[in-house]
Amino acid sequence: MSGETFTLDTDVLVYSVDRTAGIRHLIAKDVVLRAALLPCWLTLQSASEFYVVVTRKSVMLPSEARSITGAMIDLFRTAAPSAGAVHKALAHAASRRASYWDALLIATAAEAGCTAILTEDLADATTLEGVRVINPFGERGLSPEAEALLSIN
Repeated sequence: MSGETFTLDTDVLVYSVDRTAGIRHLIAKDVVLRAALLPCWLTLQSASEFYVVVTRKSVMLPSEARSITGAMIDLFRTAAPSAGAVHKALAHAASRRASYWDALLIATAAEAGCTAILTEDLADATTLEGVRVINPFGERGLSPEAEALLSIN
């Protein structure tokens, strides 16, 4: 087990329930199940975005999405954005290092002590606010970097 504290981006959460996502569904489902056993934080931003995406794309009905989102909030430790995280996100967005929402997610995760984020939405192997970006979706399954992070042995 790496013992590294990390977070999951919205894309991983959505793929974990979207059966039409093919191999990404299988990988994301595995990631979420393993993350539940490890020091993983869920930002309330990702949980909220999850609800919006799965209902907007008709992946599930609002009542089911509400239930799943609530279960995720209960399962993981959660982090809410602070005023400081908003200021950092604004600075990163203004400097074009990241979109505002990605920067807010990372700043919130950093404040929670996360050193990594699993996502395909940011440049793999980059670092922002001390949080390393890991794309969990490898060519043939879970990427080696994600496998190392999620190792339970």
